[in-house]
Amino acid sequence: MTDGFLDNSLFRNIYCYIAGGSDGCAVRGYDAGFLPSGLEWLAFAITAFVLANIFINGALGGVLALIWGERRILARFQNRVGPNRWGPMGSLTSVADAIKTMFKEDIVPDQADRFLFNLAPVIMVVPVLLVFAVIPVGIGTVVADINVGLLFVIAVTSASGLAIAMAAWSSSNRIAIFSGLRAVALLVSYEIPMALSLVGVLMITGTLSMSGTIAAQDIPFIIVQPLGFLVFFLASLAEMSRTPFDLTEAESELAAGHLNDYSSMKFGVLFLAEWAATIAGAAIITTVFLSGWRGFEPIPSHLWFAGKVVAVLFVIIWIRATWPRLRIDQVLNLAWKGLFELTMINLIVTAILTAAMSDLEADGSMFSRGELLIMAAVNWIVFFPSVYLIGKLLAAKPYNKDGSEDLPDYPVATEQDAALEGAAD
Repeated sequence: MTDGFLDNSLFRNIYCYIAGGSDGCAVRGYDAGFLPSGLEWLAFAITAFVLANIFINGALGGVLALIWGERRILARFQNRVGPNRWGPMGSLTSVADAIKTMFKEDIVPDQADRFLFNLAPVIMVVPVLLVFAVIPVGIGTVVADINVGLLFVIAVTSASGLAIAMAAWSSSNRIAIFSGLRAVALLVSYEIPMALSLVGVLMITGTLSMSGTIAAQDIPFIIVQPLGFLVFFLASLAEMSRTPFDLTEAESELAAGHLNDYSSMKFGVLFLAEWAATIAGAAIITTVFLSGWRGFEPIPSHLWFAGKVVAVLFVIIWIRATWPRLRIDQVLNLAWKGLFELTMINLIVTAILTAAMSDLEADGSMFSRGELLIMAAVNWIVFFPSVYLIGKLLAAKPYNKDGSEDLPDYPVATEQDAALEGAAD
């Protein structure tokens, strides 16, 4: 067993109580585990299985809680009660929905590509669950603290668009295919500003590790990198198909979009992946821009992390209750004419600041708290005029009221009825 695994306290506290002859555990003060010496490989397999189950079941439980919480919060925004029948305050409604979905009939369209149709839900949910493996949810509580965590997250989350396109195309349904085309357009458009928004963070931290990013946040990066946070947050909403970017499931146009022909647990798995992606997105935002699990004692680090994730989820739900859905042209304009330009501004300003103050500190960090405050002040000065100018660029053009353009005349219904009555007379 390499020291890299044993340096992970979450892994070590499970493995060392199982393995019987591990020298690494003995050096760290652990007694021999209950397995005989020589079966360290079995201890490793058991530990990996336990960790995977902890995080996967935690994500599934979080999805049930999020569905219930979002329905209750949206009800308050809309001045109604929300789910209140099953369990205290309706808390078992999500469980009842999950059980109901399991026993529904599984229907596959006759003209569907059965292999791709069945594979799409798997490709949708697996990458989302993999994201949780690299997110530290507390001090020493992470499945795999890899040194390219940010790059891993960007690479894995890009598979969601492929899964949506696969589900849409394999259904042989023109409505679903429209949804897939929109998903691909959103994926191509928003992956670029999302990735570039993290480059500013990389310049400051000098690492792609999620744990290293948290350690560098003596000041949360939402303060130091406001433009990067804004771009990443909006791009995340688009990648997760959340309001106002939920064009892949626009019920007024495409009904359920790529989900139209899915039923039973295939529908449930796709639905689960979408909600799990929302939690994963909130966890990434918390880790990269809200200093992760860092907080003040005596509150445990895990509670700090959970509280920040819940706060981000509340903002996402708030946006859903407030903003209308954008048109496809508005969504693409925002990506290419808005967020991309904001990332360029953020990269230029951050590059200048890091070049001017790049002296390694005594504690090994790249920038001191004072230097981070200077960066924050400059970035906020740049933030407001940049957002204002981009807003003016994206603003809808007013209608020409002076009659200089020959615009088509569209009579309203009453005028049309009046004209028909006059013709009849």
